Formats: sequence, structure tokens, C-alpha cells
Amino acid sequence: MTYSGARAALKQYQQANAQSKIEGASPHRLIQMLMDGALEKIQIARNLMVEQRLGPKAEHITWAISIIDGLRLSLDKDMGGEIAQNLDDLYDYMVRRLVLANLENDVKILDEVSDLLRQIKGAWDAIAGTERPSGGASTGLPAA
Repeated sequence: MTYSGARAALKQYQQANAQSKIEGASPHRLIQMLMDGALEKIQIARNLMVEQRLGPKAEHITWAISIIDGLRLSLDKDMGGEIAQNLDDLYDYMVRRLVLANLENDVKILDEVSDLLRQIKGAWDAIAGTERPSGGASTGLPAA
């Protein structure tokens, strides 16, 4: 097998493995995976920003923004009330800050957004055992 053939096979395996993890994950775990993905994209963008690789940096920031928008869309504001609205506002703030970080190449803003998202993820991780039997989180946040 050639090097390029091996790389293609590895990529195909990684995609199948990721798809398998997604299909077998609970809704709660999917939210955790999205948060992990956004944090990873922000970290990659940060590294690229430091290296002055601005094209790829912008792609990763855009990807992080898309993930955070997905988290926003998963909120159930009717059921989640004030908590869901506060999260919506915080996700909106993070997106606006990421856009600014991209425009100004500001690593500090990326660090700020990462810190905020880590705090939310920490809280989300902590409620893993507080699910209702119906599958909906007791806070009205995305079904967990």
C-alpha cells in the first residue's frame, strides 16, 4: 500500500469511527462532543493565529462559530426558561467575540471564549446524572 493509499484508508477509518461514536451517543453526550469540538477548533485557530497562518485560522474560527450556533439552536427556551435564555445570550456573545478575534487577530479574545465555553462544559458535564427518565434534561436545555 502506498503512503497516499494508507492516508486515505486511515482517513476513512477515522470518519467511520467518528460516525459510530455519534450514532451511539446520547443527546447529552452529543452536546459534550459539540463543546469539545468548538474548544478544539478555537485552540487550533489560536495556534494558527500565533503562527500568522491567517487563512486556515479563519476557517477554524468559522467552524467554531458554526458549532456554537448549533449549540444555540439546540436550546429549548420554552422549557429551559431563564437558564436557556442566558445560555443563548452567552453563545451569541461568544460568536460576536470570535468574529472580532478573527478580524483583529486577537489571541486574548480566543482565550476568553475558550474559558467561557469550558465553564459551560464543566456545568454540562456535572448534570450528566440529573436526567429525567423521559430523556429531557430537568432544566429544559437540550434533551440529554
